[in-house]
Amino acid sequence: MFLKVQLSWNVIIAPENLQPQGLMLQRAIIIRLLSDFAMKKATKDLGYFLAVTTLEKIGEGKVRQHGDVLFPVVFNAITFKIFKGEILEGVVHKVLKHGVFMRCGPIENVYLSHLKMPDYEYVPGENACFMNDKLSKIGKDVTLRFSVIGTKWMEADRDFQALVSLEGDYLGPVSTPDI
Repeated sequence: MFLKVQLSWNVIIAPENLQPQGLMLQRAIIIRLLSDFAMKKATKDLGYFLAVTTLEKIGEGKVRQHGDVLFPVVFNAITFKIFKGEILEGVVHKVLKHGVFMRCGPIENVYLSHLKMPDYEYVPGENACFMNDKLSKIGKDVTLRFSVIGTKWMEADRDFQALVSLEGDYLGPVSTPDI
């Protein structure tokens, strides 16, 4: 789910980037904010950082010991966080005997176990896939609609993992690369 959040961060500007012209200083602060935002990736509470939408306020700068200047900044941003019970779509990127891994937005590790694919059987081969009696196929590059049954925050990777299911109405393959 996409969230709109307001954040307060501190932006540090090196002395060589301090310009007496107000617009150049503001530009340096914005560039540094966007750079810091891109490096942060995600947090457990807010999810993945996607975009800064508006800059609300740049506070008064405070000179630090090494000559850097710290500016408190307030801005709005869009984040993406996955929640239990949510219905989402993802694209299969790896097929294994016991299930498939998908990508859903910025999340790389969305796992669908074969136990959570009712009526689907594993079909081994060069292009391994799962198929049901109606010839509906789950394989590489197939888009699936699924229900989230659990999420886990991985602090070391600053990433989320999700466990999903196809048990429910209107869940399953949405499109295949063959079409």
